[in-house]
Amino acid sequence: MERKEFLRTLGAGAAFAITFPCLGSCSKDNEVEGDIVAQPTDVDFTIDLTSDEASNLAENGGFILKNLVVVVRNLEGEFVAATQICSHEQYDQVRFIDQEGGIFYCDVHGSKFSQTGSPLNEIPNSTSKALKIYNTSLEGDILRVFE
Repeated sequence: MERKEFLRTLGAGAAFAITFPCLGSCSKDNEVEGDIVAQPTDVDFTIDLTSDEASNLAENGGFILKNLVVVVRNLEGEFVAATQICSHEQYDQVRFIDQEGGIFYCDVHGSKFSQTGSPLNEIPNSTSKALKIYNTSLEGDILRVFE
């Protein structure tokens, strides 16, 4: 039996049954974790550094996510805040990592940003647009993050 004839005898149902599991597992490899969201506007909130919510900010290099903002106590102990939304494709996956002196990183396409928001890599799937950085001010145990 020729291959062409064999495939004809299988029919569409069998072909679907054979290829469907492959398609399902193949698509998982290309899925992106996170959501595409709009850049937050009118950012202005406070964090009580003695609260449970802020426990990760007790140590240098720690960060929390609040209101689509990554709030960081950098490796020098200073507070820095950046949007959680990557400037490349607006995924909400920007985090702070302890590399290269502490950087903001989006693992969706590998975009890296300095603590001032400047892009650090020029790889094809990353960005050349700056990351939005917010102002911070500390008064006692209250950290304010604002535009």
